[in-house]
Amino acid sequence: MLKAARWSVLGLLAVSILALVFALGYVLRGDGNGSSSLPSTSGNETPGGNASQSVDFNTLNDIVKLLQQKYVDPDLIDQQTLYQSAITGMLQTLPDSGTFYVDPNTVKTSVGPSGKFDGIGATVAEQNGQIVIVAPIENTPAQRAGIKSGDVILEVDGESTSGWTQEKAVLKIRGQRGTKVTLKVRHTDGQEETYEIERDEIKVQSVTTLPPGGTLKDGAGTQIDDVGYIHIREFTEQTADEMHQALQDIVSSGKRGVIIDLRNNPGGLLNATVDVASEFVNGGTLLLTEHERDGKETRFTAHNGGVATQIAVVIILNRFSASGSEVLAAALHDNGRATLVGEKSFGKGTVNISNNLKDGGELYVSIAKWLTPNGTQIDGVGIRPDIQVKMSADDIDARRDVQLFKAIDVLRGTDTTPPAALTPAPEPTSTGADATPTRAGG
Repeated sequence: MLKAARWSVLGLLAVSILALVFALGYVLRGDGNGSSSLPSTSGNETPGGNASQSVDFNTLNDIVKLLQQKYVDPDLIDQQTLYQSAITGMLQTLPDSGTFYVDPNTVKTSVGPSGKFDGIGATVAEQNGQIVIVAPIENTPAQRAGIKSGDVILEVDGESTSGWTQEKAVLKIRGQRGTKVTLKVRHTDGQEETYEIERDEIKVQSVTTLPPGGTLKDGAGTQIDDVGYIHIREFTEQTADEMHQALQDIVSSGKRGVIIDLRNNPGGLLNATVDVASEFVNGGTLLLTEHERDGKETRFTAHNGGVATQIAVVIILNRFSASGSEVLAAALHDNGRATLVGEKSFGKGTVNISNNLKDGGELYVSIAKWLTPNGTQIDGVGIRPDIQVKMSADDIDARRDVQLFKAIDVLRGTDTTPPAALTPAPEPTSTGADATPTRAGG
């Protein structure tokens, strides 16, 4: 077994999310110490697989040269594009979203499993040809300097950002802690200002107890004080400690239940996911089973000392809840510790390792498949919630979180969710991720 950081990852979805921000890079990668490097092979060697099939990959270079020399529109021949397309085409032959390539620039701009990076601490996006601050992260150099949401970055170290991509902005702004970067910005009121900001280590919080809108309210608009709320953005090295503290606060306050919001959570570290699940069940409880290519089976069980083994739990899922979030949802559901509300999850049931490539990129390879405690393989299938609630376009426009409303109703025994948001329950089944509904708690 390659000794590499094990991630339970969403794969290509995780890569696509990165386009939104540079402080919260959801490209999931190894820790730099455990990642393996590319094995060296000659042109006509076929590593692994069927040794009787000999393939000369030098033919790909021959094709590139012929296209450069003879193709009718030479301006359309770009080596980098051909290179990326060859890799993509190769990996797309595998029916597995967990095996994927991450290009060098994306590797540089992502945040690893530590949940930390060196920079100024702000999320940024490209909007209408401009680089715009989405939000500064709390208690970071960007916030302390006065950077605000909506600020347009006009210059970085005296260089105009006109025509820059989000990726280029990330590479220019990020840098080693202790170094400085100068940003010229235009505020939303039109005033321009220049800031010299010293970079620092930025810790990206993976857990928040602040509900959407800032206050937990049910479908009738009533403020809810007897239910806790926790949103896990992803599973990093910091998640277990953050989650332990949040759960301690909720349990000690005497709340009747807790909502775990896993919407848009792409996964993360498998060990962190196991640590979080252990907070809700007794020690020794089966959480998942991992099957490797050589037939080896590993059973992951809960640790002792969970602080939330008695409190009622509702988990909210959507179609972007993947991998680690599916591990947690299935572990608690199959063990009778959570009711699932929302939409069917993404369906990512593999465990992966990152491999460093010579071009500076990384290749993630699925090395195992995992099964839920009930023995269900969810890869490509997803987890069906006990209570299906779908957000309509009208709900989104009105900022009406009907999935959260229903989670509150389940815990409080109320009925404030608009009936139109509820999907009739499917016929009961008896298999793992699609098991019949269970009540939280117990």
